Amino acid sequence: MVKMIALYKHPEDIEAFDEHYFNTHSPITAKIPGLRDMKVTRVVGNPMGGKGKYYLMCEMYYDSHESLKEAMKTDEAKASGKDVMGFAGDLVTMMIGEEVDE
Repeated sequence: MVKMIALYKHPEDIEAFDEHYFNTHSPITAKIPGLRDMKVTRVVGNPMGGKGKYYLMCEMYYDSHESLKEAMKTDEAKASGKDVMGFAGDLVTMMIGEEVDE
């Protein structure tokens, strides 16, 4: 499995962020062809205490690098990218990872 990971820093207005993220952005992202699963984690702290650097993490799972590349070419992925840049462009860090089974 390959996944795209989105890490979001703490927004200034958590209510407005959550409203847009869960009611607008997530439904757009969920429509991306080839997306196998999407898991969202609210970060509630860190082991050293305090709230930590990040507020939210989203993991979007694909079968392979190729399926991820193909998915990113779709209108749905472009809409998701445009939306995230519009409401959280300064908060989000994106990366691609591979699950490791050892």
